[in-house]
Amino acid sequence: MTEPQRPLSSPPPPPRIPPVPPPPAPRMASNGATVAATQQMTAPMSTTALPTMVASSAAAMPAVMSDHTIPVGQTPTVAAPPAGSANGHRSIPPSAPANGHRPAPPPAMPVARKPTNGSPTLAEIVRTAYDKGFSDVHAGVGEIPRFRNRGEIDTTDWPVTDRDTFFSWLQEILTDEEIRHFEEHLDFDGATQYEFARVRINIFDSLHGPAMVLRLIPLKILTIEQLNLPPVFKDICHYHKGLILITGPTGSGKSTTLAAMIDYINKEMPKNIITIEDPIEFVHRSQKALIKHREVGMHTLKFDNALKAALREDPDIILVGEMRDKETVNTALKAAQTGHLVMGTLHTNSAVKTIERILQLYEPDQQAPIRVSLAESLVAVVAQGLCRTTDGKRAAFHDILINTDAIRDYIRRGEIEEIEQIIPRCTFDGMCTMNQSLYKLYEAGRITEETALEMSPKPNEMAQALRGRV
Repeated sequence: MTEPQRPLSSPPPPPRIPPVPPPPAPRMASNGATVAATQQMTAPMSTTALPTMVASSAAAMPAVMSDHTIPVGQTPTVAAPPAGSANGHRSIPPSAPANGHRPAPPPAMPVARKPTNGSPTLAEIVRTAYDKGFSDVHAGVGEIPRFRNRGEIDTTDWPVTDRDTFFSWLQEILTDEEIRHFEEHLDFDGATQYEFARVRINIFDSLHGPAMVLRLIPLKILTIEQLNLPPVFKDICHYHKGLILITGPTGSGKSTTLAAMIDYINKEMPKNIITIEDPIEFVHRSQKALIKHREVGMHTLKFDNALKAALREDPDIILVGEMRDKETVNTALKAAQTGHLVMGTLHTNSAVKTIERILQLYEPDQQAPIRVSLAESLVAVVAQGLCRTTDGKRAAFHDILINTDAIRDYIRRGEIEEIEQIIPRCTFDGMCTMNQSLYKLYEAGRITEETALEMSPKPNEMAQALRGRV
């Protein structure tokens, strides 16, 4: 028996599937407008509902336009790439808060994130130098990275450095503010620290592009015994007041020697030590002594200001990284005369020339009172150099002047050249000349005759000392 057909006028059966959430597309009228839109336009509208509809439409329009809709006749635009995009540059806005992240580099010189053309990171270069015992890293645009190997320059197998690679290295060790400072002033001095070493930084511009030299400073401070320094170095550390000067050319180990002396005081004496450096090199931790480090440019603006302030900070010992000008020398002499032990460095090649260099900072009519002050306050002058040893390492040789009563009289009278004749005959006071120090290294078999003659400030005198053994 077949089911009778439903009449045409009966309502349609209910749908077998649930309705789809979006409504079906509206029917189109013959003129292209939708039936719903035609009915809405012909229907009467309440004047009170019009502002509400306009406001809600205006509020909803920006979100729709920005996320989904492109107006008719307008070419779509591509948004700027986000931070970390394929262009390799960071896009942190300049107004980002100082939350520990570096701000974006200046637009004029974008900084690449990673080295290019197969170059290593700067951390890898520094680590290689540290592992091989090198003292300096030389890097620059248009050059292959090189190392200072015990006085000589060694090349590497890394490719020539391009500009993007160089600035990616700067980004590893400097903040963007420091990079901008270098771009404006074309010079930069600073320091950074890795897990294995501290690094002193100098960045400069040159004909082929920017370059930098990194001086590696070991975190472990060598003792006076490990450096094979003469016993007189411990003796001068026991003075309660006066001026101790460690001198020598750049790279002669002045900072290492001073660090060993401060380390000895730190372990043996309950003193208050204040260091003023540019930048801080060896970092000491307070042991028996209390040590405070101050860096010029970071913790103080000028050497002279910090040295004057140190006199009001109850110090026993003040370490001045470098005595650069007359004002610093004046303050150091004043501190030495008022009951403090002052240690400092100068770039001179002998102990006697150090005294001459200090006096030359003053006018002739001012030198007489300065000679008196220097004679009263000077404790010792140590001029130092480094030479390559037979085992491939380096050893220090010294020109040591101790301010005895005889030396003090010569300084007061201005007879500086006479001091040079006294030093070789006063070995019992701990004094010695560079030739005597070099000859002692030669006798111990640590250096060759050629090295002794090459490093001697008086080669003829050195040759006479070696004549019986040549």
